[in-house]
Amino acid sequence: MRYIINNCTDPFFNIALEEYCLMHVNPGEDYFMLWQNEPSIIVGKNQNTLEEINQHFVKERGIKVVRRISGGGAVYHDLGNLNFTFISRMGPGMTIDFSIFASPVIKVLKELGVDAMLMGRNDIVAYNKKISGNAQRLYRGRFLQHGTLLFDVNISDLAEALNVSLDKIESKGIKSIRSRVGNIREFLKENMTIDEFRGLLQRRLSDDYRSEEISLSEKELLRVSETARRKFASWDWTYGKSPPFNYRFEKRFPGGKVGVFIHIKEGLIKECKFYGDYLGILETEDVEVRLMGLKYQRKTVEEAMEGLDLASYFGSITQHELLEILFSS
Repeated sequence: MRYIINNCTDPFFNIALEEYCLMHVNPGEDYFMLWQNEPSIIVGKNQNTLEEINQHFVKERGIKVVRRISGGGAVYHDLGNLNFTFISRMGPGMTIDFSIFASPVIKVLKELGVDAMLMGRNDIVAYNKKISGNAQRLYRGRFLQHGTLLFDVNISDLAEALNVSLDKIESKGIKSIRSRVGNIREFLKENMTIDEFRGLLQRRLSDDYRSEEISLSEKELLRVSETARRKFASWDWTYGKSPPFNYRFEKRFPGGKVGVFIHIKEGLIKECKFYGDYLGILETEDVEVRLMGLKYQRKTVEEAMEGLDLASYFGSITQHELLEILFSS
């Protein structure tokens, strides 16, 4: 099978590259690509991003967040994870079956002594632990299937980055199913690095490199880079494309209890209401109106609060405490 070599670890570029290949690279036969990302969360196309990520942890660790072009659930990537992408023609009568491209990956895992199998529609499991999730996308007769391979991922960071208190958010987005995951490396009979694992998978899928490499021109790569910057790294794509949702949270502070209800649509605050037993002397409606229409983004809201006499509205409740209520995950 023909292949593209991609050694970039920037998630915005890599998701843009997948889209470009699906839409524009058509060699007339099936091909694949292996790639890795630096720490990042890749959110499914139909998901509510804020419902899937631990915002505090993500910001603290500098983890990048990007929405992909396929459905399914959110996944955590780091350099201990290997991703694969297959792109194929969708011939007449061809059915969309995850096993078609999961099978050659499973074959390599079995070669390494890992008793892997496809379970359900789109997961590869080994010894009752999920080691790979797959998703698909169809575009004008072209078909993309991609998936993760958890080789030596930081499971602790994975669990923390995707750990969200779902009772705060009500949305119509497709929610991730939290799964018990495991690393391939722990199942190997003989130790190997992820680079060695990647090399073996690359060799097997390319028929020991007898298949021909597909090389993109500098012009094409610049186009991908521009799409990565303009689209996939943008707030509008990753957060603004989220389905409408409601957010509600409350907490008691020394200055009283304060809660908030927010309705967010297209990533913007459409409705906002504060409530509680705080000791303000002015109605909070002025603050609520000031926030409506803004991006539901901590920095944006914090800047909008600058210059407001918050003590008149919320008593001794501080700006920091209000932001904690507004962005609690």
